[in-house]
Amino acid sequence: MLQRFRVAAVALAVGAGALALTPTASAVAETAAPTISKVDVSPSPVVIFDKPVKATFTFTTKGAGKAEFQLKAPGDAGVFTPVEVKPSPHGQETKWTATKEFTAASAGTWNFLALADGDASTKGTFEVKKALDTKVVEFDANPDLVDKGDRLRVSGKLEAAGKAYGGQKVTITFRARGTDAYRHITTVTTRRSGWFSAYVRAGATGWWRAEFGGNSEARASVSDTDRVSVRWRDRESRITGFNAYHEPVTRGERLSLTGTLQVEGWRDLPGQRVSIMFKEHGSSHWRYVTSDVTDRHGRFWARATAHDSGWWRAEFNGTRGVDGSASGTDWVRVVEPTPPPEAEKADTRLISFNAYPEPVKRGKYLRFRAKLQVDDEGDWDGYKGKVRLYFKPAGSSKYSYVKSTWANSSGKIYTKVKAWKSGRWKFVYAGDGDTYGDTSGTDYVRVKR
Repeated sequence: MLQRFRVAAVALAVGAGALALTPTASAVAETAAPTISKVDVSPSPVVIFDKPVKATFTFTTKGAGKAEFQLKAPGDAGVFTPVEVKPSPHGQETKWTATKEFTAASAGTWNFLALADGDASTKGTFEVKKALDTKVVEFDANPDLVDKGDRLRVSGKLEAAGKAYGGQKVTITFRARGTDAYRHITTVTTRRSGWFSAYVRAGATGWWRAEFGGNSEARASVSDTDRVSVRWRDRESRITGFNAYHEPVTRGERLSLTGTLQVEGWRDLPGQRVSIMFKEHGSSHWRYVTSDVTDRHGRFWARATAHDSGWWRAEFNGTRGVDGSASGTDWVRVVEPTPPPEAEKADTRLISFNAYPEPVKRGKYLRFRAKLQVDDEGDWDGYKGKVRLYFKPAGSSKYSYVKSTWANSSGKIYTKVKAWKSGRWKFVYAGDGDTYGDTSGTDYVRVKR
């Protein structure tokens, strides 16, 4: 508008020849009114913590040769104070930047005014605030005495400037007795009321607290601590993988009984005695038969003679800090031995017996091969029959039954068992209605740990 007034004044000054001096379209464009953008305030609001904060004010003009920027402090009615602005031209536009430092004493609503060539203008307000003081109040970890592994409820309230502070992240931390540092446990969000709560596991005696890390408008704060004492309860135990084999078993032959003892966690429990119990069919009483001590992997292995059909199980009586437990039961049927043959029979032989690999690692499979043959009028042919595997531990004078297997129609025998002790192995063929029995040669295998 001011530029248009100037053009009109020139026309009046030249008199009647003014019509010849009417400005061209380009001249009108050159005298177009300047424009100015909104003012960007950063940061906004301006929050003062412990140090002064410098705010930056930026705006853009077009078609203006100069610009001004003014601020009015809270309470200064009608008084604007100029602030230095620096230009940064870019084509037809110019970016203007002003800065000012604010302190806590500057808190309140400020007004600003930006001018382009003293004509175009933009104005507005922004806030300067003091950072909010926060508190975590009424913090509680409950109950104060618990068993190890039980749950605790931790709760409290976050306040800012004495009012509920909702929607904020609060960290629950814990310091164990005998340590110096708090460690992160979990994070919760405050409700609109400022209250928060969480359930945590109690692993050790120590101190709990809640920590608010602060944000762009509020200071950090930490609650009072609350001590919780944790007492150690006896841990549970269990016996897994219990097995009584092989079954059915001939009366008087030996059974193998194995399993693994574990402690809550569930970790193997070595060096503990496990009892093998038996309950005869038709009885309600369990009786002790034998026992074994678990190895470093918690495994046990025992042998027992089978006299009657019934249930077998393993029992652990417990130890300091660990409760006892019992395995599941395993039913074994005992059958009568086969009566000796009465008629004339053909001779048999067990040849090429071999136990391998040698040596073998304890608990790994040991494999056995052999061949069963029958005398058929002077020719030795492969023979299909049931063969039993026996074992004699090193230092013992007695072989014990391990398992039964079958030679195929070609007489070939193959089986495997897990090796637990060093000793000698052999196959025994008891014969049948047409053949006499035979015993293979023996093979000694060392078992290493």
